[in-house]
Amino acid sequence: MPTLIKLEGGRYAAVEDRFTDVADEDAIPAGPVILSLTRFQAEGDALVSAGRAVGVRVQADEAVEDLAYDLPRLALVAVVFPKYADGRGYSSAALLRQRFGYAGEVRAVGDVLREQAGFMVRCGMDAFAPSDGSTAEDWAAAAGRFRHVYQRAVDARPPVFEERG
Repeated sequence: MPTLIKLEGGRYAAVEDRFTDVADEDAIPAGPVILSLTRFQAEGDALVSAGRAVGVRVQADEAVEDLAYDLPRLALVAVVFPKYADGRGYSSAALLRQRFGYAGEVRAVGDVLREQAGFMVRCGMDAFAPSDGSTAEDWAAAAGRFRHVYQRAVDARPPVFEERG
C-alpha cells in the first residue's frame, strides 16, 4: 500500500489510506472510494445518497469547477499531477479552497515529489501520496524549508514585506 502523508494540526503523519482508488473499468468495491470525475458524474449520486464516503480524482486537464455543486458531499478531491513539471494541480487546489471554500481533504496524487511540498501546502493541499518514497519527516522538512514567502496564498502566511513592518 502506498504511503499517504496527511497534514493535521500543523503536523505531518503517515497514515493508512482508507479509500480505494477505482479505475473506470473496475467494479466499485465496498467502503470509501475515489472515482474519476467522469465516473462520479455518472454514478456518484447513487453512492453519496447511500451514505458512502466518495472522493473524486481530477486530472490536470479537467475543471474543478465541474464539482462546485457536489463539493459539500465529497470526502476528498484527489488532484492528479501527471508529471513533476505540470503545475495545473496547484491552481485546482487553490480554486477548491479559495473560490469554492472546500473544507474537505485535497490530496495530491501522481508524480508527487517532496520538492513540491511547500508549494502544495501553500495552495491548500493537506494530503499527499508521494511517488518518491518520502516519509512524513521528509515531507515536513521540505514543506518548512523556506522561512519567508513573497506573496499571499491559501495557507495565509504573511508575506515578507508584512514581516518587515
